[in-house]
Amino acid sequence: MTAQYPKDFLRAQFVGKDLRDVITPAVVLDLAKIEANCTLMLEATERLQLSWRAHIKTHKTEELTRLQVGDKSSSPVNLVVSTVTEAEKLVPLLKEYQEKGRQVNVLYSFPLYASCVGRLAAVSAQLGPGALTVMIDHAEQVPHLSALAAAAGGHAPRVFLKVNVGSNRAGVIPGTPACDAIVDALLTSEAAGRSALLGLYCHAGHSYATRRDWEAMGILSAEFATLKQVAALVREKQKQQQQGATEAPLVLSVGATPTATTIQHPDLATADTESDGAELLTTVPTSQLKRLMRELRADGFALEVHAGVYPTLDIQQLAAHARDATRLNASLIGVTVLADVASVYEGRGPGGVGAEALVNAGSLALGREPCEDRGEVPGRHYAAWGVVMPWGEPALEAAPAPGPDFPAVHAGWEVAKISQEHGVLCWAGGDDAAAEVPLRVGQRVRIWPNHSCITGAGHGWYLVVDSRNKGREDEIVDVWPRWNGW
Repeated sequence: MTAQYPKDFLRAQFVGKDLRDVITPAVVLDLAKIEANCTLMLEATERLQLSWRAHIKTHKTEELTRLQVGDKSSSPVNLVVSTVTEAEKLVPLLKEYQEKGRQVNVLYSFPLYASCVGRLAAVSAQLGPGALTVMIDHAEQVPHLSALAAAAGGHAPRVFLKVNVGSNRAGVIPGTPACDAIVDALLTSEAAGRSALLGLYCHAGHSYATRRDWEAMGILSAEFATLKQVAALVREKQKQQQQGATEAPLVLSVGATPTATTIQHPDLATADTESDGAELLTTVPTSQLKRLMRELRADGFALEVHAGVYPTLDIQQLAAHARDATRLNASLIGVTVLADVASVYEGRGPGGVGAEALVNAGSLALGREPCEDRGEVPGRHYAAWGVVMPWGEPALEAAPAPGPDFPAVHAGWEVAKISQEHGVLCWAGGDDAAAEVPLRVGQRVRIWPNHSCITGAGHGWYLVVDSRNKGREDEIVDVWPRWNGW
């Protein structure tokens, strides 16, 4: 875990400096791109009248959390965290929003376990009734709910039942005896006043493997359809237990950045229209999704989407093609890792042609997170550890960036090999040595990482630039400390 420093101290060290004047490796955010990506999600959820729950695990900062929920908005502030530390650090911000009249709720997204109960109870006690939600995916976790409520001063936690929709990371499998048992246990807990069932939650992590524009929308529809199946079971068991539905509708929460960002499709602009009409892109299942959302609303469910990496984006998101190239392209990636070229090795390129270069950003600075090669012929699609951004010196600024055919087509400097502190750059794009943009010892580069959630974990803070500042695009305007640790 990296050292923690106060924001004022960090600002004094960095603000006003150019990216060429700071120690590397460092992780950099572009405020212009981050704000634009956050605005797109807020506008889409508002347009489709969907509840929005922002995941902060990617960045773990107060500043970006404010952008994700719309700092000047009056809408409810619903958040997801992946660590208890994130929940604890959010308390002052959430209390600020409460004082402004905004409803707040924070979901701890890891299934509940004994050792986290005390700390989560302290968060609940500080924020008051209805502000904490926990995740349950096994009946033996349910007894922790009563301990949590008691330790929080009687504030019964809200609960999402985590449903497995195919990623097999966590969640109960629909239609199994385990699913029946956990629904029974949660309804019993709710009847006893120890918890309140908020709804059903799923995460489509397998949507990262999509490779065609808007393909993830079909997975989003499958998420809603699966939760509808489990919701029917919940309602049936409520009747069996003579337990009426609560005043609040059951929430169906779906997401992952590839699936959630497909709601930006232009055909979804009027989700509740009575007639689906013709689809702008006939290969995209917009009519199916619109129809399903309309049916779920008619059945009395509240619909929610959640996502986390969408503000920064990364190479994995480009590869997933959740949107078309006009709405998802390299120019929208808001995170890079700043590194120095420490050495250049001529003759070490593919087939002994061209060079390799050593940068001081390895697996600890970039993250050792792959971008799955799903090509028919292994080894042809992108499978490196990061892509060098066209930035810095004129020749490199003209280098290729990932385009509409990425990851099948890829060219330019890529992080071909990594170890703990070493990153080895190799030129991709065929055997044409003349196309290779030379790098020199001492040159500074910025690397788009494969997965910005993992990249951030190796750093204690983000250096923030704003590409809207013409002529000063590389000037550091702020520093955002991260809430690392568990």
